[in-house]
Amino acid sequence: MKITDIKLHRLKSLGTVGELVPAWPGASMRFTRGGGAFVAIETDAGLTGIGPGAGPALVERAKELLVGENPLRVERHAEQIAHYLRGGGYGGGAGFDIALWDLVGKAMGEPLVNVFGGGDAEVIPYASLIQLSTPEERAEQAARLAADDWQAIKLRLHHATIAEDIETVRRVREAVGDTMTVMVDANQAQSATPWQPGVRWDFVRALTTARELEQLGVYWLEEPLPRCAFDDIARLNDSTGLRIAGGENNVGLHEFTRMLQGNVYDVLQPESMVLQGITTLRRIATLAEAFGKSCVPHHGGGDIGVIAHLHLVASWSHAPYMELLHDPPIGDYHHRFAMFADGPEVMDGVMRVPEAPGLGIEIDPDLIDP
Repeated sequence: MKITDIKLHRLKSLGTVGELVPAWPGASMRFTRGGGAFVAIETDAGLTGIGPGAGPALVERAKELLVGENPLRVERHAEQIAHYLRGGGYGGGAGFDIALWDLVGKAMGEPLVNVFGGGDAEVIPYASLIQLSTPEERAEQAARLAADDWQAIKLRLHHATIAEDIETVRRVREAVGDTMTVMVDANQAQSATPWQPGVRWDFVRALTTARELEQLGVYWLEEPLPRCAFDDIARLNDSTGLRIAGGENNVGLHEFTRMLQGNVYDVLQPESMVLQGITTLRRIATLAEAFGKSCVPHHGGGDIGVIAHLHLVASWSHAPYMELLHDPPIGDYHHRFAMFADGPEVMDGVMRVPEAPGLGIEIDPDLIDP
């Protein structure tokens, strides 16, 4: 089997839903139903693998690298993708790597979870909220999600004061009791430097907050300090019984190896779109398991990459949850899933893993621009 072509397909939008101001630094997020793009890798065997969209210039470079090659040599291709097809944000080489894995599953006639060794038929997604909002509104949102049978929720916490942060968690805990697992994200590691806009935590604030959150039964505290402050994060981890999580913006095996060797995080959160695909992410997960750590990949998007993570998490015994951006009504995950003809749903607090070969999903043909 040989790769014959690589295409970038644009998707029609079904309309704008609205905008939300995210808790992390950056512009407001615009939500539409449909829209965006995806890459398709075609073969002479009549099989096509799909992945998240990429920049048009990268598609042309990908053709130079991959056309004429055997798509099943995905590990070797991943090395070249990581070197030659890097791009900013979510428009880099990850789409090509994921599309190649989709082809592997389709060639084998098996869903990716089976290609990865088999695993669970369903996973527990956590509703990853987007806004900072107020303690009262976040408690109301949590209560609505609990009523819809969501089992886990992640709050954004970096108000002006520790008191406001803790009050948010306290209100949420009162609203949902013990029916939901509660995670917290401080969003302190968005920048590669120690500086970023917004409220900044120092070690004292991180430790004080962690101890308060531990008393409230929070499951983890995510990214409480700058991205590469490994020594301080490890010191924080050693000073509290609360799980410390992070790693979504870190790049390469070397950084995650350093984290594991230094007991920096209890929960590693590598991001496939940052790591140029799921190939490196799988290696990081293997390392995490060897060190007795959990691996719960980060995903700040909401379409094909999430489906790839769904298969990965289902195949790992040390991945108790899957991140799914969901802050309804505007930030509802269904809006991005509208691109699928047969997308999975969260029902009774779980999401079933697609059983069709590869990623197991298809793009709605009516949304594909000719």
